[in-house]
Amino acid sequence: MSLLIKGVQVVDGEGKPPYLADVLVQKNVIGAIGNFKNKQTDEVIDGLGNYLMPGFIDVDTDSDHYLDIFTHPSQTDFTSQGVTTIIGGHCGSSLAPLLYGTLEGLDKWADPSTINVNWHTMAEFLSSLDKLKLGVNFGSLVGYSTVRRALTGDNERALTHSELAIFKEVVSRALREGAFGLSTGLGYVHGRTAKPEEIKELVSILKNFDAVYATHLRNQTDRLLASVRETIDVASATGVQTLISHLRPLKGYEDQYIKALELIEHSAAQASIFFDVYPHDTSIYSLYSLLPREAQKRSAEATLEHIAKPKNLKTIEKNLAELDPDNMQIASAPKYDHLVGKTIRNVAEDKGITPAKALLELMRLTSLKATVFYKDVNLDLLTQAMVSDRCFIASNGHSPLPGKFMKHERSTNTFPKFLEMASKLNLMPIEKAVKKITSLPAKYFDLNDRGAIKEGKIADLALVGKDDLKVKEVVVGGERRGAILRHQNHKGKK
Repeated sequence: MSLLIKGVQVVDGEGKPPYLADVLVQKNVIGAIGNFKNKQTDEVIDGLGNYLMPGFIDVDTDSDHYLDIFTHPSQTDFTSQGVTTIIGGHCGSSLAPLLYGTLEGLDKWADPSTINVNWHTMAEFLSSLDKLKLGVNFGSLVGYSTVRRALTGDNERALTHSELAIFKEVVSRALREGAFGLSTGLGYVHGRTAKPEEIKELVSILKNFDAVYATHLRNQTDRLLASVRETIDVASATGVQTLISHLRPLKGYEDQYIKALELIEHSAAQASIFFDVYPHDTSIYSLYSLLPREAQKRSAEATLEHIAKPKNLKTIEKNLAELDPDNMQIASAPKYDHLVGKTIRNVAEDKGITPAKALLELMRLTSLKATVFYKDVNLDLLTQAMVSDRCFIASNGHSPLPGKFMKHERSTNTFPKFLEMASKLNLMPIEKAVKKITSLPAKYFDLNDRGAIKEGKIADLALVGKDDLKVKEVVVGGERRGAILRHQNHKGKK
């Protein structure tokens, strides 16, 4: 197939100011850039003077966690906002490798019984995805908790020497088979037992593959600084490029956030640390994560049993009472769809109970499967963070089938909103904003054939309105179909 995109302002992704040109795509590759008014091709898109940008790269996504890559392979929420490549396997959870072929670790996001798991290794998983017609390119990290849970079950203990040896071999094999790195979710139940020494041993494997270590911090509130220091220590000790996932300035902890950003900037000499953010003031929480840490057990059943005991309720209710019920909205409530869209304050008033009791009731009714939107992010401080050269933009979102739930803007409008903010608030010129969401993450994840409008690069492209910065057309690989990505350094260094 040949495609001509004519009359566009090319924003090449590598920092060059926009320039007028036509772009010729042959098969799935950018064949030429120039003036091709009379060129005959299979398809023509008239750019009408709008921007043509490389397809955006979302380095932190959840469509694998929610199993949407199987149930909604077109992934239209990403393509509609110009995203052509997504990276999954974050926060310690991935769909591979599976030591026993089960996905019980995903039960806080989705129902694993809805899909047929016919793989164990990373190679088998990626080959299984090859048979799907994904609408975006997809690559995966190895989830620390996915492997650890298979080795130790729900036991909260250190790994034995032999278990750690097995763990290291599992990670090494997954990297050889195309994984882009390793992720931890140190703030989640199945990641909290990870000791810094254990993390360093596993992360050190990545160095030989030029792979990425991505981490959901151990604490994002009162111990944010200590958590960032821990991450810097791992990055410095191993020499591995490290990504802090969704580093948000949560309200009430702004001072720690400012100091955390300073730590990251000052660490540049000894560690390659980046972080990602989404340009929104609202977080999405699974209900169980709102509970105090001592109430978060290693399964939904154990957590529900804990919160049902009268002796535990006083402490739990006191903790939940500190949350703002007016700024917490129910996004999903399986089997209780009539609650979707209501605030916790609404539910409390309807039932004549306190907001804390309303939250506990919602947890019981939905077996902890409900999710809420909570406006707890300082948007002004977040906007300042986006300017940092060490900041990537990422949705931390997913693209589900239509259903009876609220869809957060970060799943549908993260990248256009970032471009709009960059322009309207004069954060940076358009060419720098585009570089931040294209060639820079491509380089970080070794996606060397993507992320720029350049002859010979894969034709992942987004046509964006010059005046309104809305996405008008998206081309994925020149053929409207995504690829299953393998890390280009998967064989390791010689």
